[in-house]
Amino acid sequence: MSSFSTPLSRRLGLRYPLVAAPMFLVSNAEMLIAAAEAGILGAMPSLNARTPEAFEEILRQVRAKTDKPFAINLTIGLTEPGRLQRDVELCLEYEVPALITSYGNPTPIVAAAKTRGIFVMHDVIQLQHAKKAVAAGVDAIIGVSQGAGGHAGTVNPYVLIPYLRRHLPVPIVAAGCIGGGEQVAASFALGAELAYMGTRFVACAEAGAPEAYKQMLVDATHDDIVYTDEVSGIHANFLKQTLPSERIGSRDDAPKRWKEIWSAGQGVSLIDEVKPMGAIVEDIVREYHDAVARLRG
Repeated sequence: MSSFSTPLSRRLGLRYPLVAAPMFLVSNAEMLIAAAEAGILGAMPSLNARTPEAFEEILRQVRAKTDKPFAINLTIGLTEPGRLQRDVELCLEYEVPALITSYGNPTPIVAAAKTRGIFVMHDVIQLQHAKKAVAAGVDAIIGVSQGAGGHAGTVNPYVLIPYLRRHLPVPIVAAGCIGGGEQVAASFALGAELAYMGTRFVACAEAGAPEAYKQMLVDATHDDIVYTDEVSGIHANFLKQTLPSERIGSRDDAPKRWKEIWSAGQGVSLIDEVKPMGAIVEDIVREYHDAVARLRG
């Protein structure tokens, strides 16, 4: 399958300008390695490792299995300060090629990353936070639009991506409802330089999600996605069937937050089966080329 690129994907050394987004309790070392070998940027939250020691073992494993780029997500405001400091130190020590910061001020992390030439992206749902991140020195902004899995914004990607591009001096990464190659092509038409995809990669063979979660994604459509703050206090998108308000039974039947309440974006409508990471990337690339060919007539 022929490669395609953008200035940002070339800067990062990717074959394809795609990111397998970091997903809490789902992304793992296997996904990072499989994504890297498929030519895209795999990402994982550092907190998916229960301890700094476990996180270091993951970094060691990934470094031993691939020499291609990968990314680590540092969730600033959700991570205990001592743990965050150690995770940053490990990222520097193992020369993680890219960092994705979120939920807080990335200034000290960016400063540390620049000493090692590490690329930093920050995710936002609005321009105000994007400007602060750019002032902190990040290299790119991830615009998380309406319909994304997890903590999503409310602005349609047709507006959010070109709006951020118009007002910011750094590359924009498009996130939200990118379920396949057609949406990748649309993202680039809007001015994005990478397409950030989460939900479709939950349904990959390497993902750490339960099989029932993966099958629910295959069976679901966008009508099964609910945007609610009842899980974490912040509005996010989840599979309706897993929310407490949808469960029937006693209090003992209430789901455990995050472990049994499953996040997904509206892109579930475009998932047909569970496949290995590499096969999904091949499908997305083929869909992209088909979409571009249609545009060319």
